[in-house]
Amino acid sequence: MGTIIDRPRRDGTVAYMAQIAVQREGRSHRESKTFDRRPAAAAWVKKREAELSKPGALALAQHGKRLATLGDAIDSYLAESKKKIGRTKTQVLRAIKADDIADIACADITSQDLVAYAGRLGAERAPATVANYLSHLRAVFAIAQPAWGYPLDEKAMADAFKVTKRLGVTGKSKARDRRPTLDELDRLLKHFEAGRRKRPRMMPMAAIVAFALYSSRREEEITKILWTDLDVAGRRVLVRDMKDPEAKDGNDVWCELHEEALRIALAQPRNQAEIFPYNHRTVSANMTRACAILNIVDLHFHDLRHEGVSRLLEMGRTIPQAASVSGHRNWSSMKRYAHLRQTGDKYAGWVWLDRLAPEISKPTHAALAKT
Repeated sequence: MGTIIDRPRRDGTVAYMAQIAVQREGRSHRESKTFDRRPAAAAWVKKREAELSKPGALALAQHGKRLATLGDAIDSYLAESKKKIGRTKTQVLRAIKADDIADIACADITSQDLVAYAGRLGAERAPATVANYLSHLRAVFAIAQPAWGYPLDEKAMADAFKVTKRLGVTGKSKARDRRPTLDELDRLLKHFEAGRRKRPRMMPMAAIVAFALYSSRREEEITKILWTDLDVAGRRVLVRDMKDPEAKDGNDVWCELHEEALRIALAQPRNQAEIFPYNHRTVSANMTRACAILNIVDLHFHDLRHEGVSRLLEMGRTIPQAASVSGHRNWSSMKRYAHLRQTGDKYAGWVWLDRLAPEISKPTHAALAKT
């Protein structure tokens, strides 16, 4: 609570001493500052109370930057980042805060501390997961000093990455090569359609699975597509917030949409702004649950994207042509598909396409393109 005290001076003028006292999280802190004008004193009180209400601010005010901990730096990063921080990154940083390393003063953290922390993580997690933890923490190290004055050493983090990689504590995740068989897809889609016959209001998982396969889209991307994002005449779709290592939010990309995917999209009811107005996590959960019920082992929804890209290359499409559908910007990320050879379309004549999306005539196409 802030107060302002009038202090008469010998020359007859009045000084205004602003005082604030804060008690929070077991800490007590007081500050005072003198001003020549009451409005300036009131403005300072308001400003400092707002500043001290932020995570980690009391520690900084009491002990200075050098004694602020890594946990304080993480708090500032989470509280003051204007860019949207993903759910996974937020969870990881909060998990790091729960470890003893978060209690070490920023100025005292060494590469050895970071390597030791990675070792603790590695006792229960895969090298790729440990690397993700350090990568998210690296983002805090990158801006802590220039943004807030926390003396975190970026070189210590770089050295820790080098050491943990050499020791095998961190590493890249293995590229999945799991592809669904036609039999597995048939069983899945029969399961989903049987569920809809019992409960017609259920989400059309069969259509979503088929659309994912033909469009090579991720589940979150699918559930964000608006009817206005569909360019029927141009046979393309605007993919909103496409996943990107640098910036996901606002990364809207036009991708080619082949006939099969377009048919499935146009077969959906137009009763909401989105073509598939559902929660992407529910889509993924439904897939996982169905695979468990049907005893389909190690098949994830994301594997449909891999299947879609593989299909295009097996049909004779070039990597750039496949990338125009999948949205891959870096062709090097498609090296995993380099071994594929043209073998034809295993989905030619697939009965589920006609079941889920009756073929659209050219006049209908033209009419839809004008809407």
